Amino acid sequence: MASVDEVRAALNTLAARLAANADAQQRIDLNRTLAARVPDLATAFHGTLVDGRLVDIADGDDPKAKISLTANSDDLIALINGQLDVMKAIGSGQVKIGANPFDLLKLRKLL
Repeated sequence: MASVDEVRAALNTLAARLAANADAQQRIDLNRTLAARVPDLATAFHGTLVDGRLVDIADGDDPKAKISLTANSDDLIALINGQLDVMKAIGSGQVKIGANPFDLLKLRKLL
């Protein structure tokens, strides 16, 4: 099981990667609040997706977030590091994403 600090670092890595991709590609019109819930650590993080960038990452849950991601710490880190295929992880239940169908289509472009 990964630590809270390792998950936080992985989320910051994801934010940096999304920022670099947003600069290099056409911006994705996706402005939503995001909650990342990590049940095995009994913790959560929240932030905001703005034009395909993840900004303002902070500790704590956002129960009103428009997009939620739930995964155990090791699975979340593997997903962010590209060691776990997102579609397989969702299909197997390792990762759960809650969002409206239109947001899911836009999220696929980010992943």
